[in-house]
Amino acid sequence: MVHAYIMVKAAALTDGIDQLKEDLLAVDNGIVSVHIVAGDVDFIVKVDVGSPTDVKDIAGGIQSIDGIEDTQTYIAMD
Repeated sequence: MVHAYIMVKAAALTDGIDQLKEDLLAVDNGIVSVHIVAGDVDFIVKVDVGSPTDVKDIAGGIQSIDGIEDTQTYIAMD
């Protein structure tokens, strides 16, 4: 099992933050949770999947959502 965290920055935060969260949750079954956070990023997405390729696919799906500006992916090593 591969565990990863994807930091997601929204293009512009508006009243649609909750809709963006729902859009993120809909990307893939490997997404365990999505948290709205304060700081340099707007969401932290937790992913549990079978391979690093699956993580890459989920990150690509997240990047394709309208309103997402940038992502950074971190694969857990323990």
